[in-house]
Amino acid sequence: MTVTSKCGAPIQGAWKAKCVALILSAVLAASCSAQHPPEQTERGAYKPEVGVASWYGPDLHGGKTASGEIFDQDQLSAAHRTWPMPSLVQVTNLKNGRQIVVRMNDRGPFAKDRLIDLSRAAARALGFEQDGEAKVAVRYFGPAPAPDTKTANR
Repeated sequence: MTVTSKCGAPIQGAWKAKCVALILSAVLAASCSAQHPPEQTERGAYKPEVGVASWYGPDLHGGKTASGEIFDQDQLSAAHRTWPMPSLVQVTNLKNGRQIVVRMNDRGPFAKDRLIDLSRAAARALGFEQDGEAKVAVRYFGPAPAPDTKTANR
C-alpha cells in the first residue's frame, strides 16, 4: 500500500506508519461510538436483554441528556449504553412483574454490572426506588417520537 501526502508525494518510513496508525485509530473509534440496535429474533422482534437496573435523579435533574433533551427525574426515562436515541423501551421488573415503557434518551449506566439506568419516576413505578436496583428485562420497541418542545427546552 502506498500512502501519499496532500501534494501526492509518497510518505516514507515512520511517517507512513504513523499515518496508517492514525487512520486505523479513527476508524476504530468511530465504530466503537456508534449506536447499535438490539439483536433481533428470527421473526424480526427485538430480543429482550436481562440484567440489573439502577436509578438516577437528583444530581442530574434539569441537566442535558446525551440526546440533548432535558433530564427530568419525574418522567419515565432511561439511559442505555448502545441503543439508538431517542427510543421507546419496555422495562419489566422480574421480581414483581411490573412493566412500564420509558423514553431512552441518555447514555449509561457507567457501572459495569448494570444494564440500564432509569429515572427516579421509572424506578418508583417498577417498585424498586427504595432498593436502588432490580433485575429487569428490557425490550427495545423502536424510535421515540420527537420530544414535546414546550417541556424539552425548559
